[in-house]
Amino acid sequence: MENLLGLLRIHIQRGVDLAVRDMTSSDPYIIVKMGKQKLKTRVVKRNVNPEWNDKLTLTVSDSNIPVKLFVYDKDTFTFDDKMGDAEFEIATFVKVLQMRLEGPPEGTIIARVQPTRQNCLAEESCIIWSNGKVVQNMVLRLRNVERGEVELQLQWIQVPMVLASLDT
Repeated sequence: MENLLGLLRIHIQRGVDLAVRDMTSSDPYIIVKMGKQKLKTRVVKRNVNPEWNDKLTLTVSDSNIPVKLFVYDKDTFTFDDKMGDAEFEIATFVKVLQMRLEGPPEGTIIARVQPTRQNCLAEESCIIWSNGKVVQNMVLRLRNVERGEVELQLQWIQVPMVLASLDT
């Protein structure tokens, strides 16, 4: 990876009011894709408000490539059912990282990303300073489904040998 910028840790916290795909509930999991990378959360059985609390890490070489989420219902004897999808951009998050902030007060809001027709944000997403790091909290409204949202948090993991790459 000659153009590695760093690592993006996606903390998939929970799903809210996800669609029912079995008789009375669902067994949801999420697949996260960025470029050719593909990661998966664990399955939460019989729950339309799952608490995943899973942390997935992607390598980032181009901050303009969107991150895509696909929510599925795990089935035993048939193909897994689709429960919606969403995507988000990380370019603003990476631009904030390029500012190389040092020590703003805890909870300082550095940037805000507004929901638009082009993104899947359900509400304003804030990039904040938390515990000595830049993080971005998001609530994503799922598309191609009758209902559901996914709450997550982004955090950057700097790779020491590519520290200078963020400046480009």
